Amino acid sequence: MLFRMLRSCVCLCKGLLHIHQVLFHYSFPILANMILGVSAGFERVLEIEGVGYRAEMNGKNLILHMGFSHPVEMQPPSGISFDVDQKARQVFVRGFDKELVGQIAANVRNVRPPEPYHGKGLHYLGEKIRRKAGKAGKAAN
Repeated sequence: MLFRMLRSCVCLCKGLLHIHQVLFHYSFPILANMILGVSAGFERVLEIEGVGYRAEMNGKNLILHMGFSHPVEMQPPSGISFDVDQKARQVFVRGFDKELVGQIAANVRNVRPPEPYHGKGLHYLGEKIRRKAGKAGKAAN
């Protein structure tokens, strides 16, 4: 596999060996995500469900009130920014590194993942939460 710089372009060339082709197919999406991240950026949206659950910003830090006895404060690493929409109850995680944006969004979600009985907690936008029936079998007796 060959990398060539032509003026302002990066060219990836497939080699003749099988390992070169494997490395080409491995490195092409990574390079494409780097270019897309710098030009447009990546974003993950989390929704807050539940009475009394809320998020707010304190400078760059994200503060989550998720039913614990204390608020949870999260500091963004370099290259990541948080934003909160109070009206829609959404938390936005933005950055230029796709892997880091996904990891930080997963860390935020793990503060209070959605529970299966009422669906309260933090979940991704459009995520389908698997719900359980609860005590429906006991009520039938």
